[in-house]
Amino acid sequence: MKLPDFEAWAVFASVVEHRSFSGAADALGVSKATVSKAISRLEARLGTTLFHRTSRRLTLTDSGRGLAERAQRILSEGTEAEEAALDAAKAPAGTVRIAASVTFGAKMVAPVLADFMKLYPDIRIDLTLSDGFVDIVGDGIDVAVRIAELPDSSLRARRVAPVSVYVVGAPAYFKKHGRPLHPADLATHACFAYTHAANPDTWRFRRAGGEEAAVRIDGPLRSDSGDAMLPALRAGLGIGILPDFIVGDDLAAGRLESVLDDWSLGAGALHLVTPPGTLRPARVEAVIDYLAERLRAGCGAAGGRLPPDAGGTRPAPENP
Repeated sequence: MKLPDFEAWAVFASVVEHRSFSGAADALGVSKATVSKAISRLEARLGTTLFHRTSRRLTLTDSGRGLAERAQRILSEGTEAEEAALDAAKAPAGTVRIAASVTFGAKMVAPVLADFMKLYPDIRIDLTLSDGFVDIVGDGIDVAVRIAELPDSSLRARRVAPVSVYVVGAPAYFKKHGRPLHPADLATHACFAYTHAANPDTWRFRRAGGEEAAVRIDGPLRSDSGDAMLPALRAGLGIGILPDFIVGDDLAAGRLESVLDDWSLGAGALHLVTPPGTLRPARVEAVIDYLAERLRAGCGAAGGRLPPDAGGTRPAPENP
C-alpha cells in the first residue's frame, strides 16, 4: 500500500488556513511553486479538484470543503507530535494560557502559579480570570480551571478534588426568620441567585438514602459573583449557596452559619479541562501536573457539595 502524501495534506491545510497559496508559502517557508505542486499532486492522487482558482479568488470546491477538516487535523497532530518530541529533549518553555473564575483564580490559582514560575522560568503564563463563558477551544485556552459538574464532551478533564459548598446566612438572619430544616423551607426565605448557574432560580438537593428535593428560590439579590453576595449575607439580608474558598473565613469567624448540612448539592468537583487531543506540549503538562498537586492540597476537603457551574469557565458550545 502506498503511504499517504502527508506533506501535500499539510500544505493543503495551510492553504485553507491562509486562504491563498502565497500565504501558505510564507507560513511554511517554501516557495509558492512548491505549494502549487503539492496541491496539484494531492488533487491528482485523490482524483478531484480541491480549489476553484481564478486570478482574484481562491475558494474550496465541495470536495475540498469535505476534506479540509481532516487535512487540518493531520497538520495539527503532526505538529503536536513533533513539538512533544522536541519538548521532551529540553526544558519546558513557551506560553501557557490558563482560564479560571475571578475569585478562585485570584485566591487559589495565582499564588500557586507564582511558585510554579520560580521552578519553570522559561514558561510564560497568560492567566485570564472571568466568571463568564469561556470557549476553551475557540479562545485558545490551554488549561481551564473549572469547578462544575462536567457534562460529556470531547474536551479532556482531569478531576482534582471535591469542593465543599454551603447554604449560608448570618446568625441575625436565622434569628429573625428561622433556620430551614428541609430544602422545601427555602421557598419562604430570601435566597440569593448566582446567575452563572445553569438554573439560578432552582436549587437541587440530594441526601443519603436517595431523597431528592428541588426548590424554586426568590430573593432581593442576583449576581454573577459569589464575592458580591458576601456583604448582603453578612448584613442578614438573605441566604446564599457559596463554596468554601469564598465563605470559609466567614464560617470560621462565625459571621455566617451553614444550614441543611445533611443535604448535598451535586457531585461536581474541581477539574482541569484541556482541548481535545492526545498530545500536549511539555509546558502544558508541567502546568497541569503542578496545578493538580497544589490545588488538590489547597481544596483538601473530605467531601464536596457543589452547585453546577460554580467555577465560571465552561467548555466550547458543544457543552452547556
